[in-house]
Amino acid sequence: MNWRTFLAMLARDAHVARRNFVPLVLQTMLQPMLFVFVFGQVMTRSGMMTQGYQNIVLPGVMAIAMLMTGIQAVAMPLIAEFQFTREIEDRLLAPMETHWLAIEKILAGMIQAVVSGLVVIPAAWLLMGSGVNLSFAHPLEFLLVCFLVAMLSAAGGLTLGCSIGQTQIGLMFSLVVAPMMMFGCAYYPWSALASFPVLQYAVLINPLVYASEGLRGTLVPQVPHIPTWAIIAALAAMDAVLLAAGLKRFNAKAVS
Repeated sequence: MNWRTFLAMLARDAHVARRNFVPLVLQTMLQPMLFVFVFGQVMTRSGMMTQGYQNIVLPGVMAIAMLMTGIQAVAMPLIAEFQFTREIEDRLLAPMETHWLAIEKILAGMIQAVVSGLVVIPAAWLLMGSGVNLSFAHPLEFLLVCFLVAMLSAAGGLTLGCSIGQTQIGLMFSLVVAPMMMFGCAYYPWSALASFPVLQYAVLINPLVYASEGLRGTLVPQVPHIPTWAIIAALAAMDAVLLAAGLKRFNAKAVS
């Protein structure tokens, strides 16, 4: 594999991301920050939510930011390049195997996902102040969960980007992304669904559940959460499935 070509393509994607930094931040961070402000300030200061709720919602907002950024960073350009601009044809002529081009896109998406997730922490401190009580007592577990969530979002973006058409983008967000956010345990812990046992176990097919609970368990371990070892195992399994599916779909699209 030609590493110079791989790094050159990665640098190109980084340049594009920097050039579109402001629209990208507004697109991926506006909704999470609004939720942080509403639930972390408005609802708590009005007395409708306890102060501790800020610690519950912040990891979920971070998970949403990472998943949405990685999916959009990989899926949206792929949809355009394969079906509209045909720019992907120039990249396929690069002196490296086809699957490495897909891996480069995943790596670029992962970097953007991690950055968008980490930005949520200082932004939340600014919006919510001293009410945020995060713990970094287990940095290795936190970094591992961040890595797995970033790969989940980027691999999911690769799979979606190679599987849907331009006319189906709205359908993807209404039928896939929106339900995933509402039932992804981002704004409440998984244990809060104990009163709905069927739903509690049904949502375990939702990748956002593991992203939210994983970040919640490493950042605010005092809040009830799914055991970290189970989260890591589930995220690793989902990453492997989405990565295999995404690479298969990408190679099929590339040679068609």
